[in-house]
Amino acid sequence: MAAETTAAPGSPAWWASRPPAPAPRRGRPPVDVGKIIDMALKLIDEVGVQALTLRMLADALGSGTATLYRHFAGKDELLAHVVDRIVGEVQPAPQDMKDLSWREAAAVGAETFYDTLCRHPNALPLLVSQVPVGPNGLVNRERVIGLLLGFGFPVDLAARAFTAIGHYVVGFAIQQHGPGAARPEDQTQLYDYYRSLDPAAYPATTAAAADLTGVPLREEFRFGLGLLLDGLERAREARGD
Repeated sequence: MAAETTAAPGSPAWWASRPPAPAPRRGRPPVDVGKIIDMALKLIDEVGVQALTLRMLADALGSGTATLYRHFAGKDELLAHVVDRIVGEVQPAPQDMKDLSWREAAAVGAETFYDTLCRHPNALPLLVSQVPVGPNGLVNRERVIGLLLGFGFPVDLAARAFTAIGHYVVGFAIQQHGPGAARPEDQTQLYDYYRSLDPAAYPATTAAAADLTGVPLREEFRFGLGLLLDGLERAREARGD
């Protein structure tokens, strides 16, 4: 008889098997689940994912690890809820979306997502290890795809647009703001290195040294996002013919 396979925390199968919120498992009334998740995210912001331990979290809550185990089987389960908590912060204000074109609304949503990730750089590796399909992830996905459908996107193009924009935002944030990301002073060193190259061997790189290293990150983010949205607009128009 084959052994039962346990779904990995954060996976679609794991979320599908979860109750609406982690249910208390035993013992006296536990610490509020939302408070636990919020404190875990706060500690990750301060010390990083790897350094976070359940003992550290329990101490910060003025509790014991047994209290945490009433809600979560382990750190991986807790981190799955932290990812969903981060995605839950991506809430563009309704007034920001009113009377906007699909392109403007998509840009506002992408910027809001990017700003959220920038607030939690230490948590960015978690966005690599799992697709956000918890309750908040589903709400965000439904909102964005629904918006695109409302502007006449075919279902398949709306789905691909959602995925492409999400991958762009997460990838940019991880590379530019995640643990180990380059610091501003690294860009100066990179500029000096490019300019030191032999212009006969690397004429394009030496000529573009300032533009390769001197563009502000927000401007670079918006430039790439604009190119992506331009391409989606052309695809939408072509599908409408």
